[in-house]
Amino acid sequence: MPHLTTVDTARAPTGAAPLGVGVPGIAHPLIAPTEWAGLLRISRGFVPSRDTRFGHAGVAPLHWAVLNVSNGPGARPDPHCLPVAARLRETGVRLLGHLDMRDGARPLGELLADAHRYLEWYKTDGFWLDRCPTDRTMLPESRRVTTALRTLVDHSYVVFGHGAQPFPGYAESADQLVTFAGPWAEYRWSQAAEWTADHPPERFCHLVHGVPRSHLDEALRIARWQGAGTVYFTDRRDRGGDAWETLPGYWDDFVSRIGPGVLE
Repeated sequence: MPHLTTVDTARAPTGAAPLGVGVPGIAHPLIAPTEWAGLLRISRGFVPSRDTRFGHAGVAPLHWAVLNVSNGPGARPDPHCLPVAARLRETGVRLLGHLDMRDGARPLGELLADAHRYLEWYKTDGFWLDRCPTDRTMLPESRRVTTALRTLVDHSYVVFGHGAQPFPGYAESADQLVTFAGPWAEYRWSQAAEWTADHPPERFCHLVHGVPRSHLDEALRIARWQGAGTVYFTDRRDRGGDAWETLPGYWDDFVSRIGPGVLE
């Protein structure tokens, strides 16, 4: 379930800290060239103005983007993914390889084999562990996976793609935890767990689909209140897990509300 649990009534808004964007994996560049072009434009530091007639160069609020070639790195280097991955990394944005943990059922050897391919072919800066388990019993195995991944490359950035509130111990292993991934109808009534207040916002990410444009500011207020430092909001609806495959219809407007100096 994507709910955040355990109400923390003592949490205060963290509006002073700017949010950033995490892109959980758009479709293949051959299928979605416009999407990748929009992603690259923001990664180069062009932040659109709230007045759509203008834009300005600034600090891109893009924290990371996930590369998912074929539910993983694929069997061979993809000629369409290679150039977009290189261009994105040139901008300084973290590129994360998609690794499916299958709720902890995926063998470590398979995960490491895919990780090696990502590093060799696409020079990724870290990994997105999709379907990372949340329960306490799977914590030792998740730690083992993370430890092994970090031995492959220095300063590897690891995101646990839980999609729900995990046992607190998971925060000790990953750089960032996705503690919510689900629909706006649930997110707007969600609450952060008390233990998350012991960590800075950059440790948490929220992914929300089905967010109407008229509710973007409300969604951002919720994210700041709950202590998330990275967000991805989209108006796309989830139809079998495809909500993240295209950029939101209000991509420029969404980004313009996030970066430092673009809210005035």
